[in-house]
Amino acid sequence: MSDSLVIIPTYNEKENIEKIIRKVFSLAVPFDILIVDDGSPDGTGNIVNALQKDFAGRLYLEERSGKLGLGTAYIHGFKWALGRHYDYIFEMDADFSHNPEDLIRLREACLLGADMAVGSRYIKGVNVVNWPMSRVLMSYFASVYVRFITGIGVQDATAGFVCFSRKVLEKIPLDQIKFVGYAFQIEMKFKAILYKFNVVEVPIIFTDRTEGVSKMSTRIFREAFFGVIQLKTESWFKKYN
Repeated sequence: MSDSLVIIPTYNEKENIEKIIRKVFSLAVPFDILIVDDGSPDGTGNIVNALQKDFAGRLYLEERSGKLGLGTAYIHGFKWALGRHYDYIFEMDADFSHNPEDLIRLREACLLGADMAVGSRYIKGVNVVNWPMSRVLMSYFASVYVRFITGIGVQDATAGFVCFSRKVLEKIPLDQIKFVGYAFQIEMKFKAILYKFNVVEVPIIFTDRTEGVSKMSTRIFREAFFGVIQLKTESWFKKYN
């Protein structure tokens, strides 16, 4: 029985989903996987359901009725994990932009004392492969902007490759998390720091997807830009104990 659960939200990831599942299960450290699928019309959920026969007791599927957003998918997964025995809960993309091998390094950081370990693209320069320069600059300066507004020291505030120790997710009021896109990732890090948890960054190399379609949109970017100001403003009026 694993103490670690990898949550992978999906929407139309049929090209990647079986490969990412098999790769995670091939690692030297045992991980369970929860797929949170938002009713993918391409049959992603059906592929996962078929694979459950091969990985009984290790692969789980939660199917939702529509495209409800990344943040709500993770909140759904966090609550599912907290209802079970897991000590370490991970966020990871389905498209291999996050190297599954790095799950072990993120877990190790938490075993060594971190409460939240962030797979960081920017802690040692800029470690991004296959992104156009415009997107690299947008992502990098988004993190600079977040640090300026919030005052937190996380170099890669929008990172979506994360290991949480259980106590972090038990402490943060998950029903009060507001955002669904990149702002969700910022909000979780910001709240963890406000609650005085030890957030560390682990350097990774981020490789853009080679199959499937990116879910990035102008709306998601806008939410992050204005959401950061809202997060900081609201933090002035609330106590975090």
